[in-house]
Amino acid sequence: MSLRSLFRPPRGGIILSLALMAVGMLVTVKSCSSPVGRHGYEYVRGRGDTINVAIDYSPMSLYRFGDSLAGFNYEMMREMADLYGDKVKFYPIASVNEALDDLKRGVYDVVISDLPVTASRRDSFRFTEPVYLDRQVLISRDTTVRSRLDLAGKEVWTLPHSPAAERLSNLAREIGDTIIVRHDSIRSAEQLFMLTAVGKVPRAVINAAKAAALAKDNPEVDISTPVSFTQFQSWVVNKDNPVLADTLDAQIRRFKTTPQYARLLTRYLESLPDTL
Repeated sequence: MSLRSLFRPPRGGIILSLALMAVGMLVTVKSCSSPVGRHGYEYVRGRGDTINVAIDYSPMSLYRFGDSLAGFNYEMMREMADLYGDKVKFYPIASVNEALDDLKRGVYDVVISDLPVTASRRDSFRFTEPVYLDRQVLISRDTTVRSRLDLAGKEVWTLPHSPAAERLSNLAREIGDTIIVRHDSIRSAEQLFMLTAVGKVPRAVINAAKAAALAKDNPEVDISTPVSFTQFQSWVVNKDNPVLADTLDAQIRRFKTTPQYARLLTRYLESLPDTL
């Protein structure tokens, strides 16, 4: 199975297709001892020195590839664990904000998602050494939008609580006009992209790496207009666990010098101009 076929959802049932893919992936990685029900699947915290990792279901984090699991962040964490002898247990998440709340409470040790490092988040969490660079881009089938200036008076969708909403607010002040920002009940960047691809959403902003992966089978969606500067993408650790954060920082720095990391960059980020 190719990446192209993986990201080609049925045109008549896009949301159902995404939901079924997510359920299948949850079954693949669910855990199995003293269960605690969480979001419809079984959560069992790994014991001892196991690193419990909440990970977002997305092309850059975790997805099903045939009978296997793939994703830049997932593969990087797995390869680091093999290299350094760590035990890692993954938990797919439906809501990043809920996972961050659980991180604060000690349910998880690490949260992995498309979360750019921002000053406001630094107040609450410890971010690791950046794992790759990304930026926010406009996705649209609207041929009249060729630059950020063309967004004046237009409706743009984002994920709830996304930094993209703040960026669009700043952009509106820069161009001296209104940008109508909406998100309603959008749950994921994949859902937002597919709704844009079929014309249900006029235009939206998501991360460039994710947009590039999804655009391979949706060439009618333009992803060439950047909305933000290049941003660091990092994993999130509880501030009360500095030992784990320091360890991950050192491991990530070393891993970025390896051939394994270079292969991941080539596979997932070849369409982006900037790397670490």
